[in-house]
Amino acid sequence: MRKAVAFTGPSNSGKTTLIEKIAKRLISSYKLAIIKNDPGDKAKFDKEGKDSYRFFQTGAEVVVTSPTRTTYFSHRQKSLDEIINMINDFDILLVEGLKYLPLPRIGVFRGEIDESYFRYIKAVAIDDSVDKSLIPKNIEILDLNDVDEIIEWVLENAKEV
Repeated sequence: MRKAVAFTGPSNSGKTTLIEKIAKRLISSYKLAIIKNDPGDKAKFDKEGKDSYRFFQTGAEVVVTSPTRTTYFSHRQKSLDEIINMINDFDILLVEGLKYLPLPRIGVFRGEIDESYFRYIKAVAIDDSVDKSLIPKNIEILDLNDVDEIIEWVLENAKEV
């Protein structure tokens, strides 16, 4: 059974750090996959002048394979289903961003809360810098610093995909 859950929140709220901590804890018991959204198209995955960079510049779909990894470079945005089919072999999928996807979602906030996220999330992971009274009653509150509590929520609430 494959399950997926998503994490969303403003830049520098701690999403990546939280997902990393969860992944490090779960990797010994589950096959994990992680999808990260790059809405600003800022990520750089290859160095100019390298073969894979040169191949990608042609406009082709490029796969680089080695004894320890396979990397896929695509010019087309993929749907969640397409990515799931491509990855295929996982137990738990952790998604960072992509708030429009219909997945159970934890909002990650520090300092301030952006209420525009409320319609997308089922829970928030916050620390003491956030005023809990600002969070609607229908949204579960999790301690951002309690990875075990967040993992328990993930395992109970992740959606079968």
